[in-house]
Amino acid sequence: MATAGTLCTDAHVKAKVKNLSADIDSGDTAETDVWIVDAEAYVMCLCRYDFVTNYGSLQALPKLLLRQVVSDLVAINCITYDMSGFTSRVEAEDMVNIYRDSAMRGLALLRDMKTREYIING
Repeated sequence: MATAGTLCTDAHVKAKVKNLSADIDSGDTAETDVWIVDAEAYVMCLCRYDFVTNYGSLQALPKLLLRQVVSDLVAINCITYDMSGFTSRVEAEDMVNIYRDSAMRGLALLRDMKTREYIING
């Protein structure tokens, strides 16, 4: 079983995706936890910095950016895994596009060396 993530929690994802599958609503968060850990690994590899290990030393506001990016990536997985809660497939695809665009903007900031210096050193 995967461990819960550091950069975001199931609650952050649930706030973005109101119609999560029954597994998540019932308290079994194993799938979401796996996606959170995967998204954290993706962000760290892309940025070439271990935000999870160094999380305690990061400034408060940059932590919000990290949470936003990881929860966006996980929300995309949740939506594509179960689109049944949406009124139409187009609505689900719109949400995926919105979260993808948001994640890409955040990742662009995180990859920028000046932004990363600010996140790490304040």
